[in-house]
Amino acid sequence: MTMSVPENISGSEGKDEESEDESEILEESPCGRWQKRREQVSQGNVPGIESAYLAMDTEEGVEVVWNEVQFSDKKVFKSFEERIREMFENLMQVEHPNIVKFHKYWLDMSESRARVIFITEYMSSGSLKQFLKKTKKNHKTMNVKAWKRWCTQILSALSYLHSCDPPIIHGNLTCDTIFIQHNGLIKIGSVWHRLFVNVFAEAIHGNVHQHRDEVRNQHFFAPEYGTAGDDYAIDIFSFGICALEMAVLEIQANGDNAVSKEAIDHAGQSLEDPLMREFIQSCVRTEAKTRPTAHDLLFHRVLFEVHSLKLLAAHCFINNQYLLPENCVDEKTKSFDPNGIMAEINHCDRPGIHLKYSHVSPLELDKFLEDVKNGIYPLMNFASQRPHPIPRALSLSQEQMETVKTPTPEPQETETRKVVQIHCNLEANEEGTRSHLSLFLKMDDRLHRQLSCDVLPSDSPKDLASELVHHAFISEVSTISSDHQASSCLLVAFEQIRAGR
Repeated sequence: MTMSVPENISGSEGKDEESEDESEILEESPCGRWQKRREQVSQGNVPGIESAYLAMDTEEGVEVVWNEVQFSDKKVFKSFEERIREMFENLMQVEHPNIVKFHKYWLDMSESRARVIFITEYMSSGSLKQFLKKTKKNHKTMNVKAWKRWCTQILSALSYLHSCDPPIIHGNLTCDTIFIQHNGLIKIGSVWHRLFVNVFAEAIHGNVHQHRDEVRNQHFFAPEYGTAGDDYAIDIFSFGICALEMAVLEIQANGDNAVSKEAIDHAGQSLEDPLMREFIQSCVRTEAKTRPTAHDLLFHRVLFEVHSLKLLAAHCFINNQYLLPENCVDEKTKSFDPNGIMAEINHCDRPGIHLKYSHVSPLELDKFLEDVKNGIYPLMNFASQRPHPIPRALSLSQEQMETVKTPTPEPQETETRKVVQIHCNLEANEEGTRSHLSLFLKMDDRLHRQLSCDVLPSDSPKDLASELVHHAFISEVSTISSDHQASSCLLVAFEQIRAGR
């Protein structure tokens, strides 16, 4: 439903009423989970999105963004409907800690104009551009460690997108489409931009190309942007400009004109760190083929803030935390002698180096582990580059899309948590016509799952395990040990119980 916006009322009473109006629920999703409010939000310069509102996720109790894409003609909308569903189903498969989460979508033709509505993660701390402006206004400089962390996280997201099969090109990476969470986590948004430009440029109400004409953002786009031959290198150029703006806080423009190449060169030369300067200059080279990949940039010397071994150990600890008792770090550090030698490096020609436990602060260690857990220090730059299979619709042009027809799969929830322990019990009834199966599953997040059902003699262990995977009770790929899948372990357990072992 659509509601009219009341006129502004002056005075404190008007402000209170305006505040109440902003929290008023205007619309609900078909499932009732998402509730749209009147308050509009800005989550970056996203083409094709005519309006974005603050909304509430009633299940999780968090605020989200309600995005609306308007189609001016219902007939045009109908002709695009299959393609729309396919594209948004594919977008829901993009999953990375440094990419704004795409939650849900649905189509609506109840109003005078057809709409696509989709729910995305709300970044309450604002955009990178807003942060840089505030920092400069307060006469502060950019913290080098923060710069390294942010560059690493942005590159981790780009490396993920570019290593998809086929590659996903962002195409709209600016300081307006990069967001900061309160804990320092960086996320990039607007990953659907290129899809809208390639597929729905004429069908969407309004002009999706409008962002390219804005003077303030022109310097983020590579010289070859928009040509038939542009590829992931346009994202590297945009990242280089973002990294430069993060370092200098703002690249000065000449009045209302676009930021010139001379201004970019001058800002780059003003950097005191030669490694930082070389890093950024390699990204903004005129020739696209000479720019490094996101994966290569993650290995650049300027980004290595944390020792590789320390970061790898932290990730191993976080990934296997369910195997360790709670507060084990705190308990262990208390039992150590502060003057005890933790590690030493011996030299033949000079005195060795001794590292004591007193050199390591338990509070700093806890903070570091928490940051690793939140995704602030990704391990992407130490992992081999592997392609992430993504349906082709994510990177096809409009002409290619017309020749490809892929059936749209129904959305289905999946279980991703690891099963660390399984107990099975099978009891036959007195007549022997059926048995009652009881399952106790211990998950890696310390939560337990208990399941029970009646099974017939004709039910095979393989079918029972497959059903548990199908209904998202267990994950097909999560492992109990390094060489056994959860479903395989269940299958073996069922067979052993039936065999009377």
